[in-house]
Amino acid sequence: MPGSVRLRDCEILRKITSKQAEEKRLYSAICAAPAVTLLPWGLLKRKQTTCHPAFMDKLPTFWAVKSTIQVSEELTTSRGPGTSFEFAITLVEQLFGESVAKEVGDFLLMDTANENPRKEEFNGVDWTVNHTPRVLIPVANGSEEIEVVTIVDILRRAKADVVIASVEKSLHILASQGTKIVADMLIGSAAESIYDLIILPGGIVGAERMQKSKVLRKLLKEQESAGRIYGAICASPAVLHKQGLLKGKRATAHPSIISKLSNETVDGARVVIDGKLITSKGLTTAMDFALAIVSKLFGHARARSVAEGLVFEYPRS
Repeated sequence: MPGSVRLRDCEILRKITSKQAEEKRLYSAICAAPAVTLLPWGLLKRKQTTCHPAFMDKLPTFWAVKSTIQVSEELTTSRGPGTSFEFAITLVEQLFGESVAKEVGDFLLMDTANENPRKEEFNGVDWTVNHTPRVLIPVANGSEEIEVVTIVDILRRAKADVVIASVEKSLHILASQGTKIVADMLIGSAAESIYDLIILPGGIVGAERMQKSKVLRKLLKEQESAGRIYGAICASPAVLHKQGLLKGKRATAHPSIISKLSNETVDGARVVIDGKLITSKGLTTAMDFALAIVSKLFGHARARSVAEGLVFEYPRS
C-alpha cells in the first residue's frame, strides 16, 4: 500500500486483467492486491482467495481462505512478502510444469531453507548501538536482486538507516536476473562515512566485481579492525575469505562456494553468526538473514514484529 490502490485505479491494467480472466488465462495477486485491486474489478467472483491478514476482512467470507497459496482455476493468490517464494514457484509450475518448478526451487535453495536450522551463533556479543544503526549494502552488476531487495527492505522496515552503494562507475546496476537497481550513491562517496554494519549481497558475478573494488576492500578491512559488524550472503562470503576476514570464524555460504572457504564452515544452518560476523546461504535464506540482523541490532521483539508484517514464520523466542 498504496501500490495496490494505484494498480486498482489504472484503467488500462483493469482492462488487461479483466480480458485475461474472461479468456480463462492465468492471473494472480499477492498481499493487499487480491482485496484492494482484484475485488473492486469483480475478478474474485466464485473464487477461493487469500491475501494479507490485514485485508482478509474485505474478502467475501464464504470464499476467503487462510492459506499461504490459493489456486482457484485461473486465479492464484498469496498472503504477502514472506510467502512470495512459494507464490512464484506455484506460478512457475502452472506455466512450465512440475519439473521446471522443482529445478527453480532447488536453485533458490527452498528445500535447504526449510530443512536446516534457522540460525547458529558462536561467541555471542551485543550488537546494539545507541543511535539508529547505519548499514552499507554494496552492489555490483551481477548481484543477486533477491538478496539485495530482501535485505534492504527488511532492514528499512526495522528502521535502520540503509545505504545502497554501487561499486561500478554508475548508480545503475544490472542484477543477476536482469533487474535494474538504482543505488543511492557510488562506493567512493559512501566511503566518507562510518557504518555500524556492512553486508555484501551474493551473486557469483557480483561478488567477483565487488572483490575488485579497492575502496570496498579498504572499507571492509577498516570495519573488521575497528571491531564493527560485517557479513555476507550466498557467494559473497568468498570475498571476505579472500581478504582474510573469515580467519578463525565460523561461517556459511552458498553450497557451491562453501567448500572454498576455511575449515570453520557450518554447512547446516541457514544463518551463522560468530561474534560480529554474520553469513548466510543465500536466496530463500535472505529473510532469515535480514531478520537475524534485525534481532541482533534491535531485539527479538522488533524482528518478530517485522516478520509478522511480512507474513513470514518466525520463532517466538
